[in-house]
Amino acid sequence: MVQVLTQYDTIAAIATPIGEGGISIIRVSGENALEIVNKIFRGANLNKVASHTIHYGHIIDYANKDVVDEVLVTVMLAPKTFTRENTVEVSCHGGLLVTQKILQLILDNGARMATPGEFTKRAFINGRIDLTQAESIMDIIEAKTDRARQVAMKQLEGGLLFEIRKLRQELLNTMAHEEVNIDYPEYDMDDVTSKEMYDKAQQVIKEIDKLLATAQEGKVVRSGLATAIVGRPNVGKSSLLNYLSKEEKAIVTNIAGTTRDTLEEYVSLKGILLKLIDTAGIRQTDDIVEKIGVERSKRAITESDLVLLLINSSEELTEEDQKLLELTQDKKRIVILNKADQVAKITKKDIQKITDSPIVTISVLKKQNMIGLEEAIKSLFLQGITDSKSEVMVTNQRQNDLLRKAKQSLIEAIEAINDNMPLDLVQIDLKEAWDSLGEITGDTAPDELITQLFSKFCLGK
Repeated sequence: MVQVLTQYDTIAAIATPIGEGGISIIRVSGENALEIVNKIFRGANLNKVASHTIHYGHIIDYANKDVVDEVLVTVMLAPKTFTRENTVEVSCHGGLLVTQKILQLILDNGARMATPGEFTKRAFINGRIDLTQAESIMDIIEAKTDRARQVAMKQLEGGLLFEIRKLRQELLNTMAHEEVNIDYPEYDMDDVTSKEMYDKAQQVIKEIDKLLATAQEGKVVRSGLATAIVGRPNVGKSSLLNYLSKEEKAIVTNIAGTTRDTLEEYVSLKGILLKLIDTAGIRQTDDIVEKIGVERSKRAITESDLVLLLINSSEELTEEDQKLLELTQDKKRIVILNKADQVAKITKKDIQKITDSPIVTISVLKKQNMIGLEEAIKSLFLQGITDSKSEVMVTNQRQNDLLRKAKQSLIEAIEAINDNMPLDLVQIDLKEAWDSLGEITGDTAPDELITQLFSKFCLGK
């Protein structure tokens, strides 16, 4: 028997989506994984087979002398497994009843039901992956575009892990030199050490800034760009949503106020995920339901990353149009002159006198210049994302916050040096930066953070 790396008990869970399908997989991980599955498996003796082999047989409920299912059992011995523990996967027919039955037999014979994300948590604790790689696993699962998948794979390969650990090592080397100076004050190297600490703090800040510069792009790639489609009633907002989503998601009529609430839809544009929000037309109204929709529309504007402001080019600019231009002036936005297939009463030049936001003239109905709109979105917000396939990105708020925290500690270290503070006090700031960077990878992360992060994973992962 191969020695496992941890003393954890053996856990089990269904690793495939619940429901009917071709196959289901029950995953078992832990010191006793082989013995437990062997108790209910009629086929090869799993305790004697080679690692990373697949075996045909049947799952038997010996209490009832019942053949439960015809299965394939995969045996993977520690440490060359995802969890670095002995792992067995039972592939059975994909019915809910048979899958649950096999899982229950495994639990009855000594395994424990895994908690959400526990397999990945064990991979982390056993040194198989770090926290950035663990987060990337969920990003791969949840990826809605190929670009998001590529970025997640880069993280899984250790792209961000390498950068963070390099910065931590540089800080550690600097702190080690300072410790020598503290231990051997007779050498009087304060000036040299002070300059070294100052220069290193400056250097690491520059590297952190490079990573922080990718945070917005990483957020867009991972979670999508929150894009609010706004305008007064009946200017073509719902038609635009339907065009971009390639589906009839929204009801389109020539009756003003048809959309009473915000509608959301995820679409891929140039490989980048857009979270489109079709808002209720913003206007003065006495309709109670429509009023609620208008308020939600205003909230959607506030929370959006990008605003697509539609204006009917076949009508004169209205007071409501003017208010919307003012309401969205502080947002990244594209002004869209819709209904270009009709006689224009508002031109691009007219709008350019009011705003320096990008302006696109289209006709959603006639599909005129829709490519121009797509290119405008890309150039305004997504420039460089699709061309930076090899770039390491900060992909979530946790990583972003910890990088900022580390940067602030380094700024305080520089200020302390400038104020001629004792170097052992400066050392504290460097240590705090080192710890914050360590939280990103999990090297210095508290247990409660680990538990919280993995609790967001699905049950079988």
